[in-house]
Amino acid sequence: MKDFDHMPGHLARRFQQIAVAVFHAEANALGFDLTPVQFAALSAIDSYPGIDQAGLAGVIAYDRTTITGVVDRLVQKGLATRQASVSDRRVRELRVTALGAKTLKEIEPAVRSAQTLMLRGLDEDEAETLLGLLRKAVEAGNDLSRAPMRAAE
Repeated sequence: MKDFDHMPGHLARRFQQIAVAVFHAEANALGFDLTPVQFAALSAIDSYPGIDQAGLAGVIAYDRTTITGVVDRLVQKGLATRQASVSDRRVRELRVTALGAKTLKEIEPAVRSAQTLMLRGLDEDEAETLLGLLRKAVEAGNDLSRAPMRAAE
């Protein structure tokens, strides 16, 4: 097949490459050393204080075995904490630190700018249509993923 540039898988991979590059450029321009996955994880921890790593993996649709490394880096950077649960010592609860909350607030302009840059070339209606179709396709294929998105408990 020669028409790979018309295949959704190829286009999705290319868009992901662009999205990651744009996110890094915008975050780095403001002095932040944060990957898109680290940002998503930190945002989710902020939204669900006390979430555990398995829950976090589900909320951001990330592989449970590799979420540990993401959390490790957030903890090393002082952006999040990992503490044993008082109700179940086997569970590690995650929380955003003061520095993590400050980072989320200060990185927001870079994240907004990145979203705009990712969709450049599209007018407002086209951007909304693309996002709606992406959401629809992702929801329909969620169960096919190795890391399906799950609601927080």
